[in-house]
Amino acid sequence: MVSGPPPFVPGVFVGAAHFYRLRVYFEDTDLSGIVYHANYLRYMERARSDMLRLAGIDQRAAMEAGEGAWAVTDLAIKYLRPAKLDDDLTVVSTVEAVRGASVIIAQRILRGQDELTPEVLTGGRVTAAFLSPEGRPRRQPAGWAERFTAIMNGETNPC
Repeated sequence: MVSGPPPFVPGVFVGAAHFYRLRVYFEDTDLSGIVYHANYLRYMERARSDMLRLAGIDQRAAMEAGEGAWAVTDLAIKYLRPAKLDDDLTVVSTVEAVRGASVIIAQRILRGQDELTPEVLTGGRVTAAFLSPEGRPRRQPAGWAERFTAIMNGETNPC
């Protein structure tokens, strides 16, 4: 007897790293079947959002309460190899630094099921600042910096 769809499966934390799986679809590619360069940024954004959600950081509630929102203030990305149609990818995210109003997150996009020898396709580093509704930097809401620090220290249950 079917009782509905299976539960949504988000990414997972393993030690200090967050792993987020995805598949490359036709819409992600250009005419040659290679992932369009801007889509790597989308994949990284999805993984960061999932990581925050799993850590108990409720971005939507902060916005709705008028506290503010995250904004990317610095981004570096290095394309090493192309992802292609139907590839299974994993975005691995790690917190590198936590400050009062910002966080730095390193991310890699990997291809391959073999965890011993995954192929690194893209690497990036993102600085996100917490901004007030007026667009000025402000301290992260209470507890968020501690959650980021917990993740950075490899606590598997940062909440």
